[in-house]
Amino acid sequence: QVQLVESGGGLVLPGGSVRLSCAASGRTFSNYAMGWFRQAPGKERSFVAAISRGGGSTVYADSVNGRFTMSGDNAKNTVYLQMNNLKPEDTAVYYCAAAAVGNNYYIPRLHREYASWGQGTQVTVSS
Repeated sequence: QVQLVESGGGLVLPGGSVRLSCAASGRTFSNYAMGWFRQAPGKERSFVAAISRGGGSTVYADSVNGRFTMSGDNAKNTVYLQMNNLKPEDTAVYYCAAAAVGNNYYIPRLHREYASWGQGTQVTVSS
């Protein structure tokens, strides 16, 4: 498995921006599709965004499409989630995850498809 460590969370004003980072170590980073999920208090963990193995494609949840951008840097074994125009409902613990996939096209969206998870980073959007 690959080990994942998130960073970059914090307290942000509504309308503000923050960038999360997820550093991977262990197995070859480029063999994995990567995803971001979030979990708000009292709610189930939900899909936010994911990037294909190789970084050629991304997908987003409807609630963040147009506001969040996921990207990856294979040289640094790191993926990012740029979050703009943040809303109070974006408040959650954000988790990075890795899924071993067999090609560069399939992008998993279900949390059960991801075998490796980071510890999470808190993002709080509040005035």
